[in-house]
Amino acid sequence: MFWYWMHGAVSKAGITADMEAMKAAGLGGAYLMPIKDTINNKSFLPAYRQLTPEWWEMVRFSMQEADRVGLKLGMHICDGFALAGGPWITPEKSMQKVVWSDTIISGGKMKNMHLLRPESYDGFYKEIGLYAIPVQEEYSTEINVPEVTSSSAEDKTPSYLVTRNAEGAFKASSACWIQYSFKQPFTCRSLELVLNGNNYQAHRLKVCVSDDGVNFRTVKQLTPARQGWQNTDENSTHIITATTARYFRFYWDPKGSEPGAEDMDAAKWKPTLKIKKLYLSSRALIGQFEGKAGLVWRVSKRTQSDELPDKDCVKMNQVIDLSASLNGDLLNATLPAGKWRIVRMGHTSTGHTNATGGGGKGLECDKFSEEAVKIQFDHWFGEAFRKLILN
Repeated sequence: MFWYWMHGAVSKAGITADMEAMKAAGLGGAYLMPIKDTINNKSFLPAYRQLTPEWWEMVRFSMQEADRVGLKLGMHICDGFALAGGPWITPEKSMQKVVWSDTIISGGKMKNMHLLRPESYDGFYKEIGLYAIPVQEEYSTEINVPEVTSSSAEDKTPSYLVTRNAEGAFKASSACWIQYSFKQPFTCRSLELVLNGNNYQAHRLKVCVSDDGVNFRTVKQLTPARQGWQNTDENSTHIITATTARYFRFYWDPKGSEPGAEDMDAAKWKPTLKIKKLYLSSRALIGQFEGKAGLVWRVSKRTQSDELPDKDCVKMNQVIDLSASLNGDLLNATLPAGKWRIVRMGHTSTGHTNATGGGGKGLECDKFSEEAVKIQFDHWFGEAFRKLILN
């Protein structure tokens, strides 16, 4: 069984009572999981903060009592119940994510052109590469701003959905639609959803288009990806086969939602639509690339060739590697005529911690690094052996 020590609220009398009750119930043992810090403990004193000598004494006593009553006792991989981390994990030894900055320039000679660094965690950033990608004609709802309307009685004109710096969130609990109206026909190949947390319902929109604003036809039914419980680091990209129209309408109906499942959010149990931003773009992208690139835990269907035809894609032999031309943040290079997307790629810490921990809270160790995993084991299980068994 999981044996939670909440907020350091533990005593030797309580440990003995728990162990004897486990044995009487026929359990084989317990899996010790300390949860949350003592700072939030208002009802049980004294409380013992994780990693303090007093706390380690409680763990030692638990092992002693487990031996006495004949139970096995295990410990979780870290303080808290998630991720395997601790204060001993530095940003460079933590789980990493690929980050990038994106700049569009004209071809020609660049001398000491300053390039912005991608995001970094606590100042830690490592370069991966710099690439120039030819830019095909691109439009987005940030460039060609549409008129935004809705059938929702709560919000008839949610223009903030396409305005980068505007605050707001579209919410609905009954069937409705959101409409983007363009002055000229707009060609859409992808859409980006920006959400405030998880929202299963936002990924169930039905995309319909019209040339006259009256007669609509369906071009895409969005499908939610399967997801993990930590799913808020990245936005979500859905794709549609290249479609040109003046009116784009996004229908939502709470009916037909999949029954609740552990890997989905509460919007399945109480269907509510919540969207902060909904951008359309003519840019061809891989559907749900955020999960396929490992930026976040999501599992979605493979993008099909009819959804992303070759004519919409940049060929690999068109991409120019400029990595050797980057000196610090300065670029010195010459590119052929035309528009180019300069993509600077690197990696930094995900910033994820064992957030439910207390005194042992810190960054998640890099599970792909033998060195980082050894550090985690040594500071947790190794410390337990040193303090509780070897002594």
